[in-house]
Amino acid sequence: MKKTRSILGAVALAGLMLTSSVAYAQERRTLREWGFPIGIFETGKNNAITDVAGVTVGQVTCIEGDSVRTGVTAIVPHQGNIFKNKVPAAIYAGNGFGKLAGYTQVEELGNIETPVVLTNTLSVAAGIEGLVRYTLSQPGNEAVRSVNAVVGETNDGKLNKIRDMRVTPSMVLEAIGKAESGPVEQGNVGAGTGTICFGFKGGIGTSSRVLPESLGGYTIGVLVQSNYGGVLEIDGVQVGRKLCKYDFRKHVEKTDNVDGSCMMVVVTDAPLDARNLKRVAKRAMMGLAKTGGIASNGSGDYVIAMSVAKENLVEQGKKMQSMNVLDNGEMSSIFCATIEATAEALWNSMFMAETMKGYNGYEVEALPVEKVVEMLNNR
Repeated sequence: MKKTRSILGAVALAGLMLTSSVAYAQERRTLREWGFPIGIFETGKNNAITDVAGVTVGQVTCIEGDSVRTGVTAIVPHQGNIFKNKVPAAIYAGNGFGKLAGYTQVEELGNIETPVVLTNTLSVAAGIEGLVRYTLSQPGNEAVRSVNAVVGETNDGKLNKIRDMRVTPSMVLEAIGKAESGPVEQGNVGAGTGTICFGFKGGIGTSSRVLPESLGGYTIGVLVQSNYGGVLEIDGVQVGRKLCKYDFRKHVEKTDNVDGSCMMVVVTDAPLDARNLKRVAKRAMMGLAKTGGIASNGSGDYVIAMSVAKENLVEQGKKMQSMNVLDNGEMSSIFCATIEATAEALWNSMFMAETMKGYNGYEVEALPVEKVVEMLNNR
């Protein structure tokens, strides 16, 4: 069986053509591109996590035959040696039904020393190995014997034959190697290839906010892997209810409900320490709530928050570390921007996703965007 790695949609590679049985190609636009700006703050140039200077994203999509629908998304916080110059960080578990790797050391030390990788539940080990191999291979790391790899996951096992464990460490290395600044592909790509959100096709989504100079001029970027459930709301409109697809509907209208997980990565150039980054991470969960997410029992909802302010990078081996951080009183605008960008990134993940058929013929329809736009226009 030939392997196809594509970035969202139908691509021919090694003679294998993805057909309409995999994904139904159609023009997709983000919520903002449909004319619905979210919140009060402006976005960055690309409305993406890469609007934070130095941040890059790389993705590998793995589609094989009619059953494998998965991949890897890598977020690289800066372009130096991350192990030698760690980034202040915090992780918040909104609901801890998940297999996030690297959590305890981040909680204990308050920093991250590798790129962040997102993939599927049974490929966390491959993600760890890929990150370890990447770190050991970096010039200056010849004596390194311990690496805290940070790998997030959601379970794509409905569309993807997850037990085949097709993600490999080499795919992780490829994703890191492909990481670049600029626009980030969204929808059925990378770690979002096989995900489902509110019963519709989910995926990778991103958004950013730039604060006015009077509030510091900082940039906040968010990237999400959406694979969760609840009662979908978009900009205050109860879309899930109107489309008759939402959690607990089987108890109300005698049909099925949905469940899942969500990974959210927040990066900012604001000079923040781990304590205030934890506070930022908690606000990302408020962004999830704005979309109608409920952090259900079986949902692994995690937020990874990092500051890439150059003056506060944690230099490996330096005996005295100093940080110049924002006062607590300066945090509220960053909180607000985080909530806005997280919600928009989650909505973008659905607006940019396409209908997909996968394992055992299971098919997940894309969000009917035209109907949703009509609802938003007619509210």
